[in-house]
Amino acid sequence: MLLKLELFFDRFSDLMGWIAGILNLAMLLNVFYDAIMRYFFSTGSIALQEMEWHLFAMVFLFGIAYGLKEDGHVRVDVLYDRFSARWKAIVNIGGTVLLLLPLSVLVIEGSVWYVQEAYNSGEVSGDPGGLPYRWLIKLVIPASFVFLIVSATGFVIHNINVFRGLAAPPERRIESEIL
Repeated sequence: MLLKLELFFDRFSDLMGWIAGILNLAMLLNVFYDAIMRYFFSTGSIALQEMEWHLFAMVFLFGIAYGLKEDGHVRVDVLYDRFSARWKAIVNIGGTVLLLLPLSVLVIEGSVWYVQEAYNSGEVSGDPGGLPYRWLIKLVIPASFVFLIVSATGFVIHNINVFRGLAAPPERRIESEIL
């Protein structure tokens, strides 16, 4: 049962990684188009420049869920690398339950009013020609942390499976090994 649940959550996290990848491609095309228009045709768009940082924020925030699933997050490996797979699973479960999930809930709780305030006030860009509906980009903050909670649930389930010996621990390659 836990293996099926893990598969469900992994698929969700993979979807978030796919969305982040598509948004990254959209950001690349946006920057390319904006640079060509600005430097070769001496015309630019404030809206396109703002869209660059909106897309970057979405790539980063949506990519967090995928990064957790792929065990690509940053950690201090001084002791962790020496642990057995079961101890690593215990550390991962403890860190997720005691640190990641409460922090995610706090960010969601603290950012919902931020979105609501932007929506109620009809906040728009401060620059002429900028993007309207500033609440949309602010909505990405609580949404991404909801997605992170879903991914963290899958991460915990995976580590429970590793602890029980039902799944293999993820392999982490050190950058020097890749080169």
